[in-house]
Amino acid sequence: MERRKVDILCVQETRWKVSKAHSIGAGFKLFYYGVDSKRNGVGVVLKEEFVRNVLEVKRVSDRVMSLKLEIEGVMLNVVSGYAPQVGCELEEKERFWSELDEVMESIPMGERVVIGADFNGHVGEENTGDEEVMGKFGVKERNLEGQMVVDFAKRMDMAVINTYFQKREEHRVTYKSGGRRTQKLRQALGGQLVLPDDWETTVEVIRETGRKVLGVSSGRRKEDKETWWWNEEVQDSIQRKRLAKKKWDMDRTEENRQEYKKSQRRVKREVSKAKQKAYDELYTRLDTRE
Repeated sequence: MERRKVDILCVQETRWKVSKAHSIGAGFKLFYYGVDSKRNGVGVVLKEEFVRNVLEVKRVSDRVMSLKLEIEGVMLNVVSGYAPQVGCELEEKERFWSELDEVMESIPMGERVVIGADFNGHVGEENTGDEEVMGKFGVKERNLEGQMVVDFAKRMDMAVINTYFQKREEHRVTYKSGGRRTQKLRQALGGQLVLPDDWETTVEVIRETGRKVLGVSSGRRKEDKETWWWNEEVQDSIQRKRLAKKKWDMDRTEENRQEYKKSQRRVKREVSKAKQKAYDELYTRLDTRE
């Protein structure tokens, strides 16, 4: 982390037992979770200067954990994940994705998310039909585990960032012995990049990835959406509306359209109720509407 000037690092397969946070020297602090010293375990390492910015730590399981930080007014959620290997039972794989879904659904709209994970799969080199979530520089052919990554990215409106640029062969191989080579998917969803050594190339990669994934803005600044009065009901209804919108975008049936419209009306009702409740409580504390 010192050599590469990394401030936040997600680690997997740590095999560290119990739940702790402690300094590990050189100005870094480790947050981790594990239940068995022989398998699994996930963690997040932070530069000490950002530790005071940590608002919440969620240790979901020995395969999924997340940290919420506030940095210069921006809410950043960092999720560390370790997907079951190819040979594991389907039930274990489904449990991992269910846990990851729950973490994502608990994050309010407007907050930024980066997932640094070992997904143990191949999204493949072919991206036809999946251009909105991945580029053409994946690895080998897509397998079941890779398809799960692509499906998750679509559900959450994210992108597999390091498939948008080409990597050198030595950066694509994760294990080599004799004439055998293994290429395993260690991807980042949202915003983490595996960067080339050359700075000019790095800058162009970031710009091009930003254009492809985020688009180009008009340049006019938008006012931040007022969200201080949001509650769980509002967040839940907004998440349901997002899922309904994605379903409508993927399959434009009348049933899906009606469900999306229904979810929009539900959000309006919940927003109105939450606003009124929040202002009533504010007026009570102030003893006057004026």
